[in-house]
Amino acid sequence: MDNRRPLQLYLLLFLQLILGTGAFYGSWKLLTDPMGFGMNPEWLAGTPFKSYVIPGLILLVCNGLFPLLIVWGLIARPQTGPWGALNIYSDRHWAWTYSLFSGIMLIGWITVQLMMVPSFWLQPTFLVVGLLILILTLTPGVMRYYLVKN
Repeated sequence: MDNRRPLQLYLLLFLQLILGTGAFYGSWKLLTDPMGFGMNPEWLAGTPFKSYVIPGLILLVCNGLFPLLIVWGLIARPQTGPWGALNIYSDRHWAWTYSLFSGIMLIGWITVQLMMVPSFWLQPTFLVVGLLILILTLTPGVMRYYLVKN
């Protein structure tokens, strides 16, 4: 395992931190005051949701808590323990794998959102964030840094 943090890692950490903290705010607004957040209840017609509660909870877990767990894992690089249960790349640290998952989930979240509700400026912004998370996670320096010797 290389001990020098690559420069791309700092941007990746920043994007995961922005994603996690932003999702906390967004989920809180969806759960407490979706109309004040600009989310019209009529937009839910034709979706499986009757209110913004379930989307708010999904946002909280998938794009809020998960990226913050990833930030901790990317910085601390703790041993696998229970955190590595879904690591499909045995030669990489679990936080690296989960960073990939995070980018994919964010792109999926935004894509579904674009199909279900009217477009607004945050959607293309976070689509780019998801793509950048994938790209930065897959840079050679970051991949080397999270290589695990078996």
